[in-house]
Amino acid sequence: MALKVVLLSHSPDPERAVATAARNCYSPRDIESIDEGWSGEEVRKMVARVRDAGHLSTFEHTMFTFGVSGVSRALTHQLVRHRHMSFEQRSQRYVKVKGQFEYITPPSIAARPDVKAKFDALMESIAGFYQDALAAGTPAEDARFALPNAAETQIVITANARALLDFFSLRTCNNAQWEIRELAFAMLRLVKRVAPDLFVRAGATCVRGYCNEPNGPECPRYVVVANPVAARRRAGLSEDGPERSSDAVIADHQTAAMAG
Repeated sequence: MALKVVLLSHSPDPERAVATAARNCYSPRDIESIDEGWSGEEVRKMVARVRDAGHLSTFEHTMFTFGVSGVSRALTHQLVRHRHMSFEQRSQRYVKVKGQFEYITPPSIAARPDVKAKFDALMESIAGFYQDALAAGTPAEDARFALPNAAETQIVITANARALLDFFSLRTCNNAQWEIRELAFAMLRLVKRVAPDLFVRAGATCVRGYCNEPNGPECPRYVVVANPVAARRRAGLSEDGPERSSDAVIADHQTAAMAG
C-alpha cells in the first residue's frame, strides 16, 4: 500500500500568525492593534528576522494537521518519540482486520524475490492465526498481539511549525529510517506550499550547510562548512537540488527540502 499524506488543516495565514506573535515582542502597540496594518512584505521581513535569529518560539503560534495512511506500525512507533507533536492512530483494539491485513514491505525485502516470498508467506500465516483467534472468541485486543510491525496503519498528526522544523531536521536526514524519511519529505512538501517563508530552510542540517551526524562522513552528501557554497558544488547541489547522474544517488531525498 502506497504512502499517502494530506494536509487536513492548518492555521489561517500561518506566516502572518508568526509575524504577529513576533511583533508583540518588539512593538509598543497595544494588544488590540497588534495584528493591524501588515503588508505582505512586512510579514515576510518579520518572519525572516525571527527565523534567522533563531527566535523560534514565535513559530509555535501556528498549527498543521496531517492525515497519513499507507505506513507501518514500525513507522508510528518512531513518530511517538516526537513529544511536541500530537497523534491519533487507528486502533487495532477497536478496528478488526478482515481477511489478509494490509502490510508494508521494505524495499530491501521487495528487491530479493526469495526473501519476499517468505515475507509474504509469513504475513499470510499471521493473518490466518489472527482470523482463527477471533473465530475462537479471542478479543480483538488480544488477537492483535500477533500482528506485526509491518501491519499498515493510518494516523492523524498535528504539530506547530517549530516542532515540524525539528522533525524535518532529524527525519529528512539520509541517516533516518527510509519509511519515516519518505513521510517527512511528503509532509515538508505540503507545508512549503502554504508557508514557504516558515520552511524555506527546513530539512536536514546539510540543507543549512553542515552535518552533525557522528557517521556523517559516510554519507554521500556530507558537508563540511568552511565554505557552504563550495561544499554545495562539491556535493553536486544547485538551488533546485542534487544533479542526479545515476540510480546510486536515489537515496538522496534532500531534493524536496530545497526544491519544495
